[in-house]
Amino acid sequence: MEDKLISYGGQAVIEGVMMRGKNAFAIAMRNPEGEIEIHVEKLAKIYKSRLAKTPFVRGLVLLWDAMGLGMRALTISANVQSDEEEQLEGPALYLTLAFSLLLSIGLFFMLPATAGGLVERYFEWNAWWGNLLEGLVRILLLVGYVWAVGLMPEIQRVYSYHGAEHKTINAFEDGAELTPEIVATYSREHARCGTAFLLTLVLLSIIVYSVLGPMPLGLRLLSRLLLIPVIAGMAYEYIKWTAAHLDSPIVQALVRPNMALQLLTTHEPDLEMLEVSITSFNAMREAERESEE
Repeated sequence: MEDKLISYGGQAVIEGVMMRGKNAFAIAMRNPEGEIEIHVEKLAKIYKSRLAKTPFVRGLVLLWDAMGLGMRALTISANVQSDEEEQLEGPALYLTLAFSLLLSIGLFFMLPATAGGLVERYFEWNAWWGNLLEGLVRILLLVGYVWAVGLMPEIQRVYSYHGAEHKTINAFEDGAELTPEIVATYSREHARCGTAFLLTLVLLSIIVYSVLGPMPLGLRLLSRLLLIPVIAGMAYEYIKWTAAHLDSPIVQALVRPNMALQLLTTHEPDLEMLEVSITSFNAMREAERESEE
């Protein structure tokens, strides 16, 4: 079970699911004709490096690589759905990645920090209340963003594939037979979800930034930017620890907010979506066995 707990994760993509193991990942997607296409690759060597095993550092290393892997999986799935002339690759892909990263940092870190700093300055709040307001704004932006994009029909399908991914991993970890009908009976929540990581990151930021005390707005923004890797490492270790101790009632209470947020980012999948998710998982497992041999 420990191997299962640590090794297997995934991500919803456009009309499909990406599943990641220790040595390989697989993407299964339905093309416009309704057929399932499979893409399999070996994982980057960073997953087996010493840095990937160093506490607190490994969270940052794997997060950075997972962002690249996640965007690559999304790009592959998007290209399956589009014409050859519309496919995203080369400079256009890298510009899209850079813009998405800058937008995320600006929206979820710089904007709340600016709001907290201005309130401290013009309303003469102390640093603790300013940081608390900053954290609350960050939480509202995260939840609001997840809810708002979930109103789009295309994203609703991605959220359903997200639910299919969780159900498949939950069924596997329970030792169940991986058929759509059986996998459908499992929960669409999972303790190691990326949504849980994001919420944990936001909550930990309130604690970390509150320790810093008052500072000028420019220094405040710089500190938020520089401490993102530190907080990401802490969030990774927290998620890893809670996922390994879910039998504890205390841990179950701690992860309840993370699980609740997943109700927004996962929808119930249909049997065809579950078939895609199971196909991706089985392809990943087969690639894992071949790499070990």
